[in-house]
Amino acid sequence: MPLASTRRTGLVDQVISQLRAQIDSGEWAVGDRIPTESELSEQLEVGRNTVREAVRALAHAGLLEIRQGAGTFVRASSELGGALRRRLERSRLRENLEVRRALEMEAARLAALRHTEEDLAEIDRAIGLREAAWRERDMSAFVETDFAFHRAVVNATHNSLLIELYDDIAQVVYDSIAHTAYGQPSTDEGIDHNGLAEAIRSGDADRALREAACYLDELLSLAGE
Repeated sequence: MPLASTRRTGLVDQVISQLRAQIDSGEWAVGDRIPTESELSEQLEVGRNTVREAVRALAHAGLLEIRQGAGTFVRASSELGGALRRRLERSRLRENLEVRRALEMEAARLAALRHTEEDLAEIDRAIGLREAAWRERDMSAFVETDFAFHRAVVNATHNSLLIELYDDIAQVVYDSIAHTAYGQPSTDEGIDHNGLAEAIRSGDADRALREAACYLDELLSLAGE
């Protein structure tokens, strides 16, 4: 959505509302770099100090992250998501994996019941790229594609709240994938997700749930205490 110029009263609150609306609408997604301070100032027709104060307020709320020298990025899609992410970042790997387990098991079950052909195509695409990255021992690409697979399964639930919650813990999920991927020996075959994909494709919700529990329990065993 286009940014509109603001009235000259309550400028900071108005700017905060407009920036939050960009996030709420999905115009600025989690991980996106938002326009620069000068660009926002021009679009909103307010001073740079007003923009700076609004951005800092949203950063304090956990929605934005200011990275010196890199810009400002969307950190979470809601204040709840920002608070959740900060809490998860203070948690141990095992605790984070247990949260993943709860969300991904239900996601697997719902995906088996609600998926579309487009969802299956995206899941299959992610699996293909994931397996290719593992064969080539390209761990950076493997982490990216493994996350893409899990995100595709979550998308297939068509539950907007579950998808938003998963977005809010995306960095924690990504970090846990990286931790376990780089920790596995080069001779290891890795965790296979074909069984989960097959269960989703066949609409077998019980099997999908079991498949998700199986790989997550394996990740928990690799994480230790």
